[in-house]
Amino acid sequence: MTEFGFIEAIRRSFADLPSNSFEGIGDDCAVLPIGGGESLLFTADLLTEGVHFLRRATSARELGGKALAVNLSDVAAMGARPVATLLSIALPADAAGAWAEEFMEGYRALSARHGVALVGGDTTRSEGGITVNVTAIGRCADRCIKRRSAARAGDVVFVGGELGASGAGLRDLLAGRCDTPLAAMHRNPQPQVDEGVWLGRREEVHAMMDLSDGLASDLGHILALSGVGAAIDTERIPVAAGADLRTAACGGEDYKLLLTAAAAEADRLSAAFRDRFGAPLYPIGRIEAEGGLRWLRDGAPVALDWQGFSHY
Repeated sequence: MTEFGFIEAIRRSFADLPSNSFEGIGDDCAVLPIGGGESLLFTADLLTEGVHFLRRATSARELGGKALAVNLSDVAAMGARPVATLLSIALPADAAGAWAEEFMEGYRALSARHGVALVGGDTTRSEGGITVNVTAIGRCADRCIKRRSAARAGDVVFVGGELGASGAGLRDLLAGRCDTPLAAMHRNPQPQVDEGVWLGRREEVHAMMDLSDGLASDLGHILALSGVGAAIDTERIPVAAGADLRTAACGGEDYKLLLTAAAAEADRLSAAFRDRFGAPLYPIGRIEAEGGLRWLRDGAPVALDWQGFSHY
């Protein structure tokens, strides 16, 4: 069973239970309307030693920041402002003292930067490695929520930054090169929180999510839920310095925003984004009415076996 096959099986098995007003499985966050034209958004993410990080290659402070960052990214990817988190952590004996304090310093620093409260959680002993689970809560006007299911044929596909740095950094870490700039970028993702909130207010932006498993995988979620296809110009994918095109398309954990926007407003959106953030939105292709993902090179279809990250 694949990761997303497992998630789909879970969704089906719970489909006959009451939703209690939640929009549930399928987007970056679950959505709960709270009245007055607003909703709360909830997401949870898990980091496990040996799967998501190597303790010998990642400082406790870096892991504290990353554990929070990946959750803030999910909230921002739906156009919401993160407001609070819950943190649960399982620690082996050799990480329960100074390591834990340093972890919390990193977690607090990023919380302070984005004005996010820590409002609860749990701690327990681990007989194995470290496991960290964060639940993040966002708040948003209903009209600003961006869903994966809202892409429309003719939309321009944008990414919010250069891709592949994290994947290349992971290669460095696995090769024992822990002090490279790319390795540092992998350990210290920067969620596009302000960018996500700003894009959420833009009516010309239709679908949006963040890039955690890689463009080749994550774009497929938008296409499936929106019932559309896409053509991506491989030469327009922004490749980070030190990475290669395949890593930019397939490598995970870049945490840049992936969005679709009305073609008639795309240039204006891109210019306004640059004016606001001093960095470009990168147009990389178009949404098509016919399903499937097509990779183009010099305007012609090219067969590529590109796949993003999968846990299973």
